[in-house]
Formats: sequence, structure tokens, C-alpha cells
Amino acid sequence: MGQAKQIQIVTADFMKRFLKVFLLLCLNFSSSELFASPQTPDYIIIKGDTIPTYNLLLESYLQQLDTVESQRLFGLAFRSGASTNCWRGYQAIYLLQGDSLFLINIINCGAFRNKSIDKTESLKRMKTIFGAGVRQNRVFLNWFSGIINYPIDNSILRWDGVFYRIYERETIVRIDLGRVTEMRNVTNYEDVPGGIDRRDKDKISKILFKKLKRARWKNSEEYDCSTKYLVTINEYGIVSKVRILDSDAEIQRYYDPEEYDFCIGKMYNSLKTLKFDIIKDKGVPIAEDIYIEIWVEDNGKLENWTD
Repeated sequence: MGQAKQIQIVTADFMKRFLKVFLLLCLNFSSSELFASPQTPDYIIIKGDTIPTYNLLLESYLQQLDTVESQRLFGLAFRSGASTNCWRGYQAIYLLQGDSLFLINIINCGAFRNKSIDKTESLKRMKTIFGAGVRQNRVFLNWFSGIINYPIDNSILRWDGVFYRIYERETIVRIDLGRVTEMRNVTNYEDVPGGIDRRDKDKISKILFKKLKRARWKNSEEYDCSTKYLVTINEYGIVSKVRILDSDAEIQRYYDPEEYDFCIGKMYNSLKTLKFDIIKDKGVPIAEDIYIEIWVEDNGKLENWTD
């Protein structure tokens, strides 16, 4: 059995965990220059069209090699001279042909855009990683099971500022051990009757504050709710949870339990009647946390300190 077949099948949960690690590594690579630097995508060729895709397929393979090999390859032997916008030091190009997904190139950053792909060097890199798995100058992705996606248009609903994007309209391709089992177009935004528009995430905290401002914050116990919060809008577009943006240890140290319960309850009860449109990821409704910071004056007047 080949090395690729011995690797555990990649799951959606693994990809989410790996993406978090990838982003942390990106931020640590050069904190002064790389912080929030947009990362270049990989590419996928489908029916003659070359489309950018933000799916870390090659990295998912490298992460599951043995420790020494993973450190050598995913330690990025290829990233010499990597720019802040291409921390990996390379880009991958995939080909979807028939019902099969292949890796066909590992290129220098920007080589595709500059039309300067060194195919000899690309083949050398693939053989270094996959050995005999390279056949006819390409590699069948028989280790990968999951979903890849690419945009139908450039309407971005959500972006982490570095790599991950959710497009309003996109194509999702479900893969099982390198074979296509489903391909369909999805819309990641659902207008809800009477729902509040949330396409622009930056505006949501202002909507929350407007609602909070109507509440009565002055209280006989003189509880002070001035702090930073995360407000969860669930997959149904409803505010389902409010929490203070501090660690459990900090909350236990600095907050009186009664004051904590009062502030959380006041926030939640003030916002629970709001109804928002629904955001999806790859066609599946998702929950989303919204950051908001408030300051309560002694007279109960509320100020928005979010920005």
C-alpha cells in the first residue's frame, strides 16, 4: 500500500483545526509585517478555467506525515524568500478532470500570475513529497475527503483578513478520496422576512448598540457593565448567547457573580428579539460572534466603544 493510502482521511473538522494553526503560524512568522496580510490562494483548473481557491489541500497531506518528514517539508523547505503575502513560499495548482482531482504543480509565489512557472522545479518538488505517487507529472489526491469551494462571483460575505473567505455565491465540490461525489452551486446568504441585513459585518455592532441603548442600565446595585462582549448570532439569525470577552480566570477574579449575571442578562434580554438574515458557509447556516464594547456612565447613559 502506498504512503498516501496510509494517511488518515482528512475531515472537515481537521481542516478547520489546521486552518487555525496555519493562521497562527502566519502571524508568528513576522508579526510586524505579516499581521493580517492577505495570503495568496491556490488555483484549480476546471473545464479550462483557472480559478483561485482557498482550500489547503497540500498542507493537509504534509501535516499527516511522520514528524521528521512533516517538519522538513511543512517546515517549508520551499519558502526561501517568501513574501508576507505568501507565507507558505509556494502555491499549488490542481486539476479537476472527469471525476478526479489532481495536483499538477507546486509553483513559486506569483509564478502563475507572472506566467513564469518552472515546470521542472515544480515536478522536482512533487517528487520530493510524493515519490512514486507522481504519475504522468501529476498526483491523484487519494488522501483527501472533504469539500472544496470556489467563487461564482467576487461578492465576499466574510473574510478573516488573511486567508479564509466566504463568498455569497460559490460552487462546492464534495470529494471522497480524490473522487468527485457532488458538485453544486450554493448561495451563502438568505434573506429572512423581517430580518436585519448583515452582509456588512462591520455594521452589526452598531445595530446591536442601538438596541442596547434603549435599555435601562442605571440600577440600584450600581452594577457596572462597561466591558467587552461577544454576541453570538446563531445559524437561525437569532441572538443566542452573550459572553464577556475575558478568560474564566479573569471573570472569577474581577467580577462579582451577581454583577456578572446582571450584565449578561441585561445584554441578552436587550438583544434577544432581534432577527437577522442568515449567513452560510458552503451552503450550511453558521453561527457568528460579533464583538462589541460598551461604556456605561454613572447616569446610565451608554457609549459605544467598539471602534
